[in-house]
Formats: sequence, structure tokens, C-alpha cells
Amino acid sequence: MSVAIAYPKVTVRRVIAAPREAVFDAWLDADSLAAWMLPRGMTHATATVEPREGGAYEIVMHGAGASYVHTGTYRVIDRPHRLVFTWSSDATKHRPTLVTVELRADRRATEVVVTHEQLPDADAIRSHTEGWTDVLDQLAVRITGGAGG
Repeated sequence: MSVAIAYPKVTVRRVIAAPREAVFDAWLDADSLAAWMLPRGMTHATATVEPREGGAYEIVMHGAGASYVHTGTYRVIDRPHRLVFTWSSDATKHRPTLVTVELRADRRATEVVVTHEQLPDADAIRSHTEGWTDVLDQLAVRITGGAGG
């Protein structure tokens, strides 16, 4: 796992021992998203998705007696290579930010590169670095059954 931070952008990388088609599809399936989009401290999530360019999504993370709503719109869906979507939440001060997910084939694994741009401040950079690191770990467990890569 490597993390690079350059204000106002965060990039998190993770190699997952699974085909990139499976990893890509996990990003556009509501049940899958709800199962792994769980940063530390969250107990469960709900998700709705319209998996098409221009379609909307909503992910609600629940934990510590509170709910955290994340919304956005899919801008690019290029299976199984790249996904680009807006991301808005309390942590972005409800300003739309931009997330790009790139999937690179790496032998029998997939390198996932999440780049989150246009973050409003240092607190958002820190929280999203931690959050994307946690959710990619959860995605690896979900896809591989624990052999995350």
C-alpha cells in the first residue's frame, strides 16, 4: 500500500489479488458497495447506484450513532479500466469533489489507484486518505475472501 498526498489531492494505491473486471464491477453494484465502503469506525452502509454515465449514487455510512451521506454522479464508466465520479459529503463541505478510480492489470492481480481531487482543506485530505485506505482494504477482503494481495 502506498499513499501520496499533494494538496488538494489524495492518491491511494492497493494491489488486490483478483481480476480487474471483478474489482471494477464491485464499484458499481449497490450491495457490494454497501459491504465494503466501510472506513474504520463504520458499522454498516447502504448504497443506491445508477451505474451509467450521468447516473447518480448515494452511499450512507453508519457508525458511532451517526450517519454520513455521500452523493455524486458518474462522469466516466470505462469498464474495466477507469471510473470517474463526483463525491460530496460533510467532509467536503458539501462541495462536489472528483474521484478517479484506475484499475491496472498486474499479472493475476489488479492495482487499484484512487485519486481524490479538489478536497477543501487539510482535514478533508487526512480523513479521505484514511477513508480510501480503509475501504480499499475492505474491498480486497470482500473480493478475495481475505487474500487481499
